[in-house]
Amino acid sequence: MVWEKKVIQGCLENNRISQEELYRHFFPIMLGFLKKRVRDEELALEILNTGMLRVFKKIHLFGFKGSFEGWVRRIIYHALADHFKSAKSGVYFLALEEWDEPTKADIHQNFFVEDILKMVDLLPNATQEVFRLYAIEGFTHAEIANQLCISVGTSKWHLSEARKKLKLLFEQQQEFKHYVR
Repeated sequence: MVWEKKVIQGCLENNRISQEELYRHFFPIMLGFLKKRVRDEELALEILNTGMLRVFKKIHLFGFKGSFEGWVRRIIYHALADHFKSAKSGVYFLALEEWDEPTKADIHQNFFVEDILKMVDLLPNATQEVFRLYAIEGFTHAEIANQLCISVGTSKWHLSEARKKLKLLFEQQQEFKHYVR
């Protein structure tokens, strides 16, 4: 916490050494976060740099409420989401690692952010909230558990349920699209 305050204060003063220290600290953490959602390493680096620039521009908004890493992760995640929204790309960055490759390929080609969000709205409230916090906002299970006053295991269960239900909804949508053609 002392390190964070010192580095954040340095960044607020536009101190290049503090900015480099913050960047070097979060680089491997956030790159790992992005690589789980984007296969292309160059694209992950581009999004990471865009996100870190936003962190430096918005650091004055961090109010020392909650985890600084969670705050940085959320900004990086929004940079990721903005990239895919602007590119009108499929939302394969939602970490759907439980699915087999043909299903992922179908989803990449046929689903967009708006489709995913409409399907997320169909999930039960608690499951939807955990999914949004984890997959969209970028919180960890520990942070979600703390925020929602549930156990880490319950958070993981809701995420697993969300993935199962979304997979089923995607498959039903795919069958419908195939049938209509």
